[in-house]
Amino acid sequence: MQVGRVIGQATATIKHPSLNGWRMVIVQPLNAARKPEGDVVLAVDSLGAGIGQIAIINSDGKGARDLVGDLKSPVRWFVVGVEDRP
Repeated sequence: MQVGRVIGQATATIKHPSLNGWRMVIVQPLNAARKPEGDVVLAVDSLGAGIGQIAIINSDGKGARDLVGDLKSPVRWFVVGVEDRP
């Protein structure tokens, strides 16, 4: 699992059929000091994380494929939690 900041939402007119109907967000991974670290990733989001929010993402490909319901899906990252801060 990794913590990251949601920096955008992806829209694709052509994508793998397993991703039809799924919201996809662009996430910048953060280090322990909450500074950007590494390349941005595309994650399936079933929780509704908003731009600027901190999300917990997981790179378990099997878990992501189970989430979208297609064992041949190319999806790898998915949102498993959203930080709740006042």
